[in-house]
Amino acid sequence: MSPGAQEDLRRRVVQAVRDGMSQSEAARVFGVSRQAVNGWVGKVRRRGLRSLKARGRGRPGQSRLAPHQSATTVRLITDRCPDQLKLPFALWTRAAVQSLLRNRFGIEVSVWTVGRYLKQWGFTPQKPVRRAFEQDPEAVRRWLEEEYPRIRRQAKREGAAIHWGDEMGMRSDHQTGTSYGLKGRTPVIRGTGKRFRCNLISTVTNRGALSFMIFRGRFTAPRFLVFLRRLLRQTERKIFLIIDRHPVHEARSVSRWLNQRKERIRLFFLPSCNPELNPDELLNQDVKSNALGRERPHDEEEMMGTARSYLWSTQRRPDIVRSYFQEEHVRYAAI
Repeated sequence: MSPGAQEDLRRRVVQAVRDGMSQSEAARVFGVSRQAVNGWVGKVRRRGLRSLKARGRGRPGQSRLAPHQSATTVRLITDRCPDQLKLPFALWTRAAVQSLLRNRFGIEVSVWTVGRYLKQWGFTPQKPVRRAFEQDPEAVRRWLEEEYPRIRRQAKREGAAIHWGDEMGMRSDHQTGTSYGLKGRTPVIRGTGKRFRCNLISTVTNRGALSFMIFRGRFTAPRFLVFLRRLLRQTERKIFLIIDRHPVHEARSVSRWLNQRKERIRLFFLPSCNPELNPDELLNQDVKSNALGRERPHDEEEMMGTARSYLWSTQRRPDIVRSYFQEEHVRYAAI
């Protein structure tokens, strides 16, 4: 029935009861429930006939939040974590936003309504990226606005190529990606129960060049020097290598070796605890996700061979390497 027809029915039922018909008989005659008749009569007794007026269907078209309240909520979710606002949550969930609206504005809404607000504001559920507490925003600002532009200008003057370097460990039990399965039944992927690992050291340039070395055992100063010698043999240009402050990179033997080859290679260090500023991290993620995470190696040799083959194929695709520099946090290095 339309809202108007429903209102007319309610009025006729109430009028019949007022004219002397019992509520049970009115329910039978008009084809409605006894509880509905009792409710309509009670509403008219308390608030008059206007309480029977038809109302619009569906969700209210207007948000319960004022525009300034919505803007404040969006800013807080974007710039802060829940624990910074003294909320008992680590992540921004619907329940966390619900608590924020209750504590900040005294507005009580359901988690479903919060979900509609978040969708309207452009928020989607995402896996958060971990950032170290030790990060120094001022050091990052100096790197982006002063230090890296100075390195870039110096490299241009000296005809040097800027390489971005990093190391990572690769494990046999690393897994990424998803697999379709019946609802409620988690897919099972068979793999070896043995755990083994190897390590990768690599550099990339915004021109699409990729150099790498895969090795067993710990990352030490002698291994780092082996990689640097290989890197020098691969190019005649001077190299400006930008890396993090791993203890091996600042070892005395490495410093002595570099001092003897100042005309060929120089090291520059990224701000501490800021791996997102290094484009080579994108190569690491690529290898872990597409070379290792989707494979099930049976032994260390197979794992190293799989990673090596994937990196060789990436070397032949400079466009893929250049695409790493288009990620938001490292786009500054694409120039």
